[in-house]
Amino acid sequence: MKFSIQVDNIKCGGCASQISGKLLKLAFVTSVEVDVENGSISGDMDGEHSVEIQATLASMGYPPVGSQHGLEALGSKAKSFVSCAIGTMSKED
Repeated sequence: MKFSIQVDNIKCGGCASQISGKLLKLAFVTSVEVDVENGSISGDMDGEHSVEIQATLASMGYPPVGSQHGLEALGSKAKSFVSCAIGTMSKED
């Protein structure tokens, strides 16, 4: 089954790397593509697990577009910066 989601806070290849790696660790996700420019994530999964995918992304600081406001959105931005930095450093190794 295919999935596609628009998320906030994707900034670079480091973000994309972290997102792909984390989602591919989920047993039901079989492929992931991250479009940094459009802020979209798509791929394939075994069965219907959209809620779990969205929860995983939100925990990393990449919530669905427009789903968070105020302090909650600020907290997600902070999480995404950490995830981005880790992904960027991992790509340099």
